[in-house]
Amino acid sequence: MKVTVSFINESKAIVVEEGSSILEAARRAGVTIESPCNGTGVCGKCRVKLDGGDTVLACETLATGNLRVLTMEGARKALSIVETGYSFDVTSDNFIIKEYDTATGRTAVFGGGALLGTEEGDTREECYGLVVDIGTTTLVVSLVDLATGKELDSASALNPQAVHAQDVLSRMKLASEEGGLHLLHSELIAEINRMIAAMTQKKSALPERIYETIFSGNTCMLHLASGVNPSSMGKFPYTPAIRGDTHIKAREHGLGVANFALVYLPPFVSAYVGADITSGILASQLHERKGTFLFIDIGTNGEMVISQDGRLAATSTAAGPAFEGMNITYGMRAGIGAIEHFAVEDDGRISLKTIGDAPAVGICGSGLMDIVGELVAVGVIDRNGRLRKPEEAGPFHSLGERLIVQDGKTAFRVSDEVILTQKDIRQVQLAKGAVRTGVEFLLKSQNLQARDVDKVLIAGSFGYHLRARSLVNLGLLPADFEGKIEFLGNTSKSGGHAFLLNKTYRKQMTELVKRVEVVELSNYKDFDKVFVKCLGFERQSERKLEAVEK
Repeated sequence: MKVTVSFINESKAIVVEEGSSILEAARRAGVTIESPCNGTGVCGKCRVKLDGGDTVLACETLATGNLRVLTMEGARKALSIVETGYSFDVTSDNFIIKEYDTATGRTAVFGGGALLGTEEGDTREECYGLVVDIGTTTLVVSLVDLATGKELDSASALNPQAVHAQDVLSRMKLASEEGGLHLLHSELIAEINRMIAAMTQKKSALPERIYETIFSGNTCMLHLASGVNPSSMGKFPYTPAIRGDTHIKAREHGLGVANFALVYLPPFVSAYVGADITSGILASQLHERKGTFLFIDIGTNGEMVISQDGRLAATSTAAGPAFEGMNITYGMRAGIGAIEHFAVEDDGRISLKTIGDAPAVGICGSGLMDIVGELVAVGVIDRNGRLRKPEEAGPFHSLGERLIVQDGKTAFRVSDEVILTQKDIRQVQLAKGAVRTGVEFLLKSQNLQARDVDKVLIAGSFGYHLRARSLVNLGLLPADFEGKIEFLGNTSKSGGHAFLLNKTYRKQMTELVKRVEVVELSNYKDFDKVFVKCLGFERQSERKLEAVEK
């Protein structure tokens, strides 16, 4: 039996088999409903409202008859994404060269010395390239004038794959399902094309004059962007199906650029230390620095590299999606109304800031780190991650009124509409424990102590929004790192720029990554013991708050 599911605010309807889920119907109708757990019912982010008032999960609600559905705002809400990153002075040595032949009246376009194609007329003044930072959660696209090396424009958006699967492991699983790889690849390319069209129109540039694109991202993202199934990385011996330092043809992937354009995939270290880290090493010149430096991209993958006078070792940890606000009761991406900063003042009052200065509707990753870090610092959360009960706060403790009981469990009222639960704190512990464990074993592998590190370099869009104090309060980073932390921003993009503008860096970095020591955390027999220890919070200096009568 067939039924009709109508998406009221999208002005779309689809006829499906009775018993299909609303989420399945939405995907067939081209309606975006965020479902980062890929419809397993655990994230709670695919809420929709039925015509009649009930709010339900789209992945669990079946169409047993005709339905009228109102989708929730949020899947493509404006996001706060860092588009700039630390870099160095890049000397121009273009891969793309154009030559005009007066005899034929045509312009030849060469890539690495090989003829890519020709164009009618003298088009030498129009020569563009792209850098696409493909994050697990976000996309940043940069349009570059190859003649001058200047960025003409940049744009950012949610990675459309994130509404279907929240991390690389769930994307590997989805890519292995029927139609999954096509879904992930086609939606990614469509979003990149949308951004290309918007930028080129804004800058009066012809997209067919874009001749090379750099895809910078983790290894799984490069597989999906190339239309290659990444499932081989999900099982031993975790071998990528493709290698970096290679070109693919843009037209074979439907990229809206010149018909003969190429896409360059930078080299990567391993299945879980990707090209985004290679770009970060290049942008930060980590391999050229004298001293001991720790480079960390804090996110779902927790990739990190340590450099001792240019000698590199790397590892990665499965931190999970908590840093992106996922699996958190009021978690959300960095969109309008998300709490991004939170502090407890000395008198116990709180101050918070939301993106867009809008009323608080949820918590993004940086806000979550702040909230938990501050509550740990003042003792509202104990070392084991337990929220103190309301009666334990004392009658005049200024935060006592924010400790409430919800569904029989203690929770913390962050704002009128936003609650932090005990489950949320456990998610933070798992994420921060994974990263801290990676740091501990990476240091151990090089016979180093935390105090031996001269500087800690935090990369990535998420990392840029964090506060050093919160990272130390949480124990995500050792106390010995205090005062040594520097935030670099989006080095995946800025390193991608260096790859685009100077072809010599490609071979240099390809040779460099071959020499990187890959530290496999699973090889350490005491991994579980250290991980459990790292779940605890190391409160550095519990602050005594002034008593404020209610």
